[in-house]
Amino acid sequence: PAWPSSRPCCSVSSVPLLLHPAVLTLSPSFPQRMSSFQLNINPLKEPLGFIKVLEWIASIFAFATCGGFKGKTEILVTCSKLHENKTITAAFGYPFRLNEASFQAYPDANVCDVNWKIYVLIGDYSSSAQFYVTFAVFVFLYCIAALLLYLGYTSMYRDSRKLPMIDFVVTLVATFLWLVSTSAWAKALTDIKIATGHGIVKELKPCVGEVMCYFGSVTSMGSLNVSVIFGFLNLILWGGNAWFVYKETSLHSPSSTSASHSQGGIPPPSGM
Repeated sequence: PAWPSSRPCCSVSSVPLLLHPAVLTLSPSFPQRMSSFQLNINPLKEPLGFIKVLEWIASIFAFATCGGFKGKTEILVTCSKLHENKTITAAFGYPFRLNEASFQAYPDANVCDVNWKIYVLIGDYSSSAQFYVTFAVFVFLYCIAALLLYLGYTSMYRDSRKLPMIDFVVTLVATFLWLVSTSAWAKALTDIKIATGHGIVKELKPCVGEVMCYFGSVTSMGSLNVSVIFGFLNLILWGGNAWFVYKETSLHSPSSTSASHSQGGIPPPSGM
């Protein structure tokens, strides 16, 4: 007897034909989603990258000159009854909590029957100093990230609309914060000089009585003055760099459509 012929629903040879186009469709798009690091030093020759290097260096000097400071104030103490003539010292430094810097007398703790450890300098300027140093450190890290983006992913930065805009907003915010932090730190530095200078003798209670106190010396604060200078230098650099970052954004760069119409040309087809 003749068996009824059965026609298969699908042939085996058609399977590769169905799978092959799917592979061709997925494989080309996958590498396009990944951007490889390609070093390009050309941005360093432009103001955008060159100024970023200057900002990176200036931020280092800003937090290093302030955060690494250590100093002391010396006062000469004399009492006629005990015939003592010694020097007491109050050491201070970053973050400039002067109200925790007590006076010390070496080798004895007491001079002229006074326990000088209970007396401290006046003022707490840690908020201004820490805000200035912390912000400078964040700027230092941001400059490294920005330079990595400029030099390693140049095409991705130039072709993107979001990255230049984010860079522009961060530049404006950093400029404003440099103004605020440097101004606050400059005012705090002025108060620190007063609190550790000649006026400290009048603030110590033992010096009002029989104990004679004379201001000795205070550590030079030249490095702190330099930190303020670099703070305002950073303000100038970031304010000037805002223009060059703005030129990379879509707010400044004209679109291809408007550029083609301005030149009297015909825009390319949508399929190109």
